Amino acid sequence: QGHLVESGGGLVQPGGSLRLSCAASGSIFTRNTMAWYRQAPGKQREMVATITSGGSTNYADSVKGRFAISRDNAKNTVYLQMNSLKPDDTAVYYCNLPIANYWGQGTQVTVSS
Repeated sequence: QGHLVESGGGLVQPGGSLRLSCAASGSIFTRNTMAWYRQAPGKQREMVATITSGGSTNYADSVKGRFAISRDNAKNTVYLQMNSLKPDDTAVYYCNLPIANYWGQGTQVTVSS
């Protein structure tokens, strides 16, 4: 058992930065791949980035070079650093543990001038 709690969303101007955090409970998280997804209004949920327990990362083409996923296993926390934000990045961002299909409640990111 465990759960995920996201934080760090908000309103930011185009070109700005935000860092999302996902606090996880339970040792299952430190041993497994974690992921960030997002869902924009009227669109399907899409994978943004993943990170394995060993730190290997993978990104959606739309965020490569702008976003960075990282994790601190000692704190059971996964991060998503988002730079050079664009209006198209506006979405609810979700933390996910794929192996157990756990999802957080989501945090809203709005990129607008």
